[in-house]
Amino acid sequence: MPAHPYRIRSPWLLAALVASLAVVVQALLVPLFAAPAAHLAPRDLPIAVAGPAPAAAELAARLTAAHPGGFAVTTLPDGAAADRALRDREAYAAFVVGPDGVALHTAPAASPTVAALLTEAATQLSAGRPVPVVQVVPADPDDPRGAGFAAGFLPLALAGMLAGALLTVLVARRAARLAGLLGFAVLAGLVGAAVLHGWLGVLDGDLWREAGAIGLFTLAAAGTVAGLGALLGAPGIGLGALLVFLVGNPLSAVSAAPELLPQPWGAVGQFLPVGAGGTLLRSAAFFDGAGAGRPVAVLAGYALVGLALVLVGRRSVRAGATSPAADRRPAEVAV
Repeated sequence: MPAHPYRIRSPWLLAALVASLAVVVQALLVPLFAAPAAHLAPRDLPIAVAGPAPAAAELAARLTAAHPGGFAVTTLPDGAAADRALRDREAYAAFVVGPDGVALHTAPAASPTVAALLTEAATQLSAGRPVPVVQVVPADPDDPRGAGFAAGFLPLALAGMLAGALLTVLVARRAARLAGLLGFAVLAGLVGAAVLHGWLGVLDGDLWREAGAIGLFTLAAAGTVAGLGALLGAPGIGLGALLVFLVGNPLSAVSAAPELLPQPWGAVGQFLPVGAGGTLLRSAAFFDGAGAGRPVAVLAGYALVGLALVLVGRRSVRAGATSPAADRRPAEVAV
């Protein structure tokens, strides 16, 4: 059999090319993962200032002047309105002006990083005097810094990516592949919620709502990889992994907040599966579903497009398989 015209015959040259390619990938991945984390700062971070109009307006002006472009400040009439804004995920924190001075109301469940940052900012504004802090929506007491939430979410993304790739490679029938994706999402949602909520204790909401959020996210992640694999073959699996993990993970802000990342990347990350999934799970676990509308729409879009591509795609990535489709094989040899 004649050699492939593009095959590299020298093992030395092949080794050098592989090593060079790996270094190029490394050079691209290191800043992709490190740069967002190294440049965390508030960028139009939604906060509220509540209290009598003159005092609230004066404090809002001081905040804006102290951090130009850092805060998107909304003024509210009183502390009760500020707390509602925090519970509805309309703001990360509120400075409440009262007869005894300024108090900071926070929602660490939305982002412990933001809560800590604003606590420091409040101390600076008060010239070093301690500012009373009220946690309106606290993080889970077993995970006060949110590290467990962020670390526990990463395996969900990896498992979804892996499930989509394996179903594309190992399962030839499109209907069976579709059933596998749906079954995986149901089981991943139930098991993920049981582990994160019941075992590790890093979630603190309704178990079924959390399971639904995890299930939708894993279906979006797995469906994206499987759908692109069905459409484009092996390159599609790589493209899906790029969207779900290699690009989606560092831009997700799961451990911080989208408004802390350099823009527009923080906003872009919320339209990728991992960013939308992290936001949805926070809403389900700590805010009774408040603020879940956009992430649900984003994840549902990825899931539906992925499943549609699985149904219409004609590619098989199985070794030795041809493109036109396993579904037309005789029943006795179809898998």
